[in-house]
Amino acid sequence: MSFRWRYENASGTEVEGPDKAFDDQTEAEEWFSATWPQLLDLGVDQVYLVEGNIEIYGPMSLHPPA
Repeated sequence: MSFRWRYENASGTEVEGPDKAFDDQTEAEEWFSATWPQLLDLGVDQVYLVEGNIEIYGPMSLHPPA
C-alpha cells in the first residue's frame, strides 16, 4: 500500500491537492513538511494521512493554534 495525503478546507469538505503517492510514512511526512505552506496557499486547511483506505492520522490543521 502507498501513503497519500487527503486535503480538506476549513468546513471539512475534501479539496483538490497534489496527488502524490509515497512508499512509506516518513517519505510522506518529509514531503508534507516541505510543502505545507504551498498547500495553505491552494486553499487546504487540514490534512489526513492515509494508507490505502486506512486513515493513519488527521485532521491536522495547517494553521497555527488560535
